[in-house]
Amino acid sequence: MRAHLGGSSRASLVAARIALDAAVKGVDAKTASTLSSELFFITDVLGSNISVRRALTDPSRDAQSKSVFVKDLLASKVGAPALGLLTEISALRWSGAKDLVQVIEQLAIEAEASAANISGELDRVEEEIFVVFNTITNSSELRKAFKSDAVQAKSKLAQEILKNASPSTSKLLSHMVNSWRGRSIEATFADYQWALAARRNRVIALVKVAAPITQDQQTRLVTALTSKVGQPVRINIEIDPHVIGGVSVKFADEIVDGSISNRLAGAARALAGSK
Repeated sequence: MRAHLGGSSRASLVAARIALDAAVKGVDAKTASTLSSELFFITDVLGSNISVRRALTDPSRDAQSKSVFVKDLLASKVGAPALGLLTEISALRWSGAKDLVQVIEQLAIEAEASAANISGELDRVEEEIFVVFNTITNSSELRKAFKSDAVQAKSKLAQEILKNASPSTSKLLSHMVNSWRGRSIEATFADYQWALAARRNRVIALVKVAAPITQDQQTRLVTALTSKVGQPVRINIEIDPHVIGGVSVKFADEIVDGSISNRLAGAARALAGSK
């Protein structure tokens, strides 16, 4: 995530996010939110147990061995999507055991961001997280309270701050205040904001067209892209007479590129060319 992953962990983060894309494609908000909760649970399990972290990141263990370990450990505690994600991710290579925890936490945040996106509330969640951050960091009393070890007191305080917040914001903050894992308040909020922005960039497409397209064409384009991505997609239209093929599609997240972008551009050209 925002944490400075290096080497093999950086490449594994890319693969892990692609795996999350598949897990949330076409699901409803409740399913995405459930996946988020279970990924947060896994984050807590790994974060508090160094032997489990090492077992899942040990390069000498093969994927099958890790898969059996994951199933024995968590099959009765999380659903198939979360279990499948962890199995797939544990087969990747990691520079350090803690990197795996950080990445799974990012996936948990992104899964909840997907739930908010499906519900049309991602803008609201990002704004509320920003407001809560300013509220806490500008109050020495709140800073002290949220960094204490009193779990129930922190949860109650968070509920007071979030009386009118969206369910996704409430979930994210509730997990955050009880899972600092040695991070400062500022660093933790930055990690969460970074992950939310990363998921947003996954569903915003920059569409360059050689000539203006109608509102109807834009609507049909959004529908086509949403269908292919499996999540609600937003588009930003830019006129570029020199664009190759008449239309190009690029997501703000550089990872969503290559073959998928070519397929999306193909759909865009077909729609933009229809009358």
